[in-house]
Amino acid sequence: MGRNVRGVLFADYVRMIRAVKGAQWSADLTPEDLSLISEHIEPEEWYPMATFERLGNAILRVVANADLNAVRMWGRFSVEPLRAENPQLVAPGNPVETLMRFRVLRSTYFDFEALEIPTLAEDHARVILHYFMGNVAEEAASYQTMGFMERLLELAGAADVQARLVEKTWEGAARTVLDLNWRLPLESERP
Repeated sequence: MGRNVRGVLFADYVRMIRAVKGAQWSADLTPEDLSLISEHIEPEEWYPMATFERLGNAILRVVANADLNAVRMWGRFSVEPLRAENPQLVAPGNPVETLMRFRVLRSTYFDFEALEIPTLAEDHARVILHYFMGNVAEEAASYQTMGFMERLLELAGAADVQARLVEKTWEGAARTVLDLNWRLPLESERP
């Protein structure tokens, strides 16, 4: 059985593809992919991860011009819509609880373990990412996740958030590891 992604994430990619009129998507997508993106996407249904990967690669090439900083920024911008749909996602003043809530929510989006948080402390987290895609897609997904987690931590009240990929499968590492560091603001810095 192949890996799958929930329609709520799949729909984001489909919306981006549909928004770019005149692009030659057939260079990146299979006829089956093109057929799928013309259909109504059900948020709670499962869609093939292989198609999701090809959509992501096409978006990276056509929309983001292969700019990983743009992908990272998109990750940051995608926090607010998710928070609007899941108001309990952010625990104000508590980055650790917020990351725990995100880990639980994220597990509902894939039918495989795409993200693990083996280390979670008051001012640090280590996140293992494994989307099991090709190098281009895995790198882009990791940058998107990095931007997302930076913004999520900021919304939870973390200050001076630092994020960096310390191990990268696309550079030959056995796994991709995202290292997150932050500090809690001093009383005088709080709004």
